Amino acid sequence: MNKIKLIIQREYLTRVRKKSFLLTTFLVPLFFIAMYVGVIFLTKKSFDESHTVVYIVDDTNDVINKLNSSKNVTYLKENQDIQQQIKSINSAKDNTSILHIPRDFYDRESVEFLSVDKPNISTEAEIRDSLNRIIKDKKYESYGITKDMRRAIKSNVVIKSKEIKDGTATESNTEVAMAISLALSILVYISLFLYGSQVMRGIIEEKNSRIIEVIISSVKPFQLMMGKIIGIGLVGLTQFALWIIVSITLAGIASSTIVSKEDLANQLMQNKTQQIGMADTPIDQTSSSFDGETFAEIIGLLQTLNLTEIVVCFFVFFLGGYLIYSALFAAVGSAVDSETEASQFTLPITMPLLLTYALSFGVLINNPHGSVAMWLSFIPFTSPIAMLVRIPFGVPTWQIIISAILLILGFILTTWFAARIYRVGILMYGKKASYKELIKWFKYKS
Repeated sequence: MNKIKLIIQREYLTRVRKKSFLLTTFLVPLFFIAMYVGVIFLTKKSFDESHTVVYIVDDTNDVINKLNSSKNVTYLKENQDIQQQIKSINSAKDNTSILHIPRDFYDRESVEFLSVDKPNISTEAEIRDSLNRIIKDKKYESYGITKDMRRAIKSNVVIKSKEIKDGTATESNTEVAMAISLALSILVYISLFLYGSQVMRGIIEEKNSRIIEVIISSVKPFQLMMGKIIGIGLVGLTQFALWIIVSITLAGIASSTIVSKEDLANQLMQNKTQQIGMADTPIDQTSSSFDGETFAEIIGLLQTLNLTEIVVCFFVFFLGGYLIYSALFAAVGSAVDSETEASQFTLPITMPLLLTYALSFGVLINNPHGSVAMWLSFIPFTSPIAMLVRIPFGVPTWQIIISAILLILGFILTTWFAARIYRVGILMYGKKASYKELIKWFKYKS
């Protein structure tokens, strides 16, 4: 036991003290925050740059008076016919277009949109919506329905989702649960490959440098394998814990800097009082309160989830999945002399993980309590992703316990299987391994 402890300590301290570990740990949260801000900034900039000037050639002399310019589109009336306008616009700058409205527009409901370059999708969509609104208004008038009548019958239904637990109704939000489920799925999938590959890569390097021969003169192969697996696993858990702490700290600083608590409280009150009238409020008037509303909604929605259960289950199932796949990666690393040779073995052992990851974006998210999701969360090779995808939607405690127990039993069985290959493979050099050879190594007696 002391020898395993020494190996764990060596593997852990060697990696934690590296500059790459410290840089990754503290820069990754900053990178994601910067990426999020960058996406928002570039998206806003792209919308600003996509502003289009649209010259209207209106043969009806009616529609032009009903088209209102916006941030993205500026409408200009032209008295020339369509051919003259095309000639005059031929040398115009980008983001300049012509909208030709024929005389039979209200009958055919069709127009021509001519632009210098390929038309912008958002611009087309905005023009289409505006023209559809004009046609609807025309039809309403023909039926004798006034704007006041339409405003009187307009509705804005708000669905407040609640979940019944132990006879008590609690707040619930499916969209937030889906977002967290997908985030956990991506995080676990990438992490298991990342840290499992580190185990395999470390074994291949030590095997090629012949250091492994010196090490196993003092410790048993099983002790060496377990020390490496547990040591690198603790590195992963340490990194995740630091990521959570750094992310929460940065989020707290950002939220307190961008918007105050009083603003958040005011926005929450405004959200409640303006839900019914929001449908009649122009977009420009509501966009200024976007930041406050966003932070207020995030805080309120996160409170609907059992974050303690999610964090605890994440560490349990990440660690269990890591131990299983790292044992298999260790066996592969012992059987090959280079990472190139390892590809033929890594694909089959990671197929269950890859399959569950693919299903998490459709089947598991769509029906987290279905039979497929439930059985996948019980199979040790698929439960690290399947169960974490289901956790935010609420999973019975007995299912979590059974899944965790089966995961532990799966780790024990997988480790026993991998150890029998590992004890022979680490001393094999030059000979290209095959599945037949692995079976032969597995059958060797101690």
